[in-house]
Amino acid sequence: MRALLTDVARTLVPPRGDRHGPLPPLMLALTVVTGVIDAVTYLGLGKVFVANMTGNVVFLGFALGGAVELSALASVVSLVAFLAGALAGGRVGVRLVAHRGRLLAVSTGIHAVLMAGATLAAVIAAGIVTTPVRYVLIVLLGLGMGMQNAVARRLGVPDLTTTVLTLTLTGLAADSKSPGGSAPRPGRRVLSVLAMFLGALVGALFVLHGQLAVALGLALLLLLATAVTAHRLSAPDAHWAPPTT
Repeated sequence: MRALLTDVARTLVPPRGDRHGPLPPLMLALTVVTGVIDAVTYLGLGKVFVANMTGNVVFLGFALGGAVELSALASVVSLVAFLAGALAGGRVGVRLVAHRGRLLAVSTGIHAVLMAGATLAAVIAAGIVTTPVRYVLIVLLGLGMGMQNAVARRLGVPDLTTTVLTLTLTGLAADSKSPGGSAPRPGRRVLSVLAMFLGALVGALFVLHGQLAVALGLALLLLLATAVTAHRLSAPDAHWAPPTT
């Protein structure tokens, strides 16, 4: 338990000289965003994901297999948008690879612009998700989450992918001391799961109470806060800025 709590503290408030600097808490904020957005798209846009591509591919298979409550077109549009966002994120990552803080600040800033567009669309629609509004939101949100996923991969902070928990949960169990593992970063892994859960819970509460635009606005605020914080902390000579090897 002591190791767990110590790792939680180190993740939330990284000690001076930590290899990843302020990146872990910032990426936890992005993980909360993922939970909120998956709640918005699954509950508010008709059972489609824009961050969880594993689920989206499965939904596409279900839809093509005859599941009438699922839309093959929505899944395809989400996949294409996500891949386009990941491609853009990869290009941004190549250009800013020398400084991880600037990479996070710029990419999250771009994501915030896309989120602002999605929030504005939801506000204009006044909570009525017509077919055009649905696909506008899927495209904007899919682009943003694809970029976020690509950049998280480039940043290389262990156990903080911001969008995928399968390997995190596997590592939490498989690497624990019970089967003889060394239990690395247990607190960070638990925080990652809790962050996703919290985002999904809050997002669900807003969407199920007819406040889809508010959920998107919350995600926008988290993105803006992350981008501004990353920018302010990104000194040119920051010890944590160089890419991981």
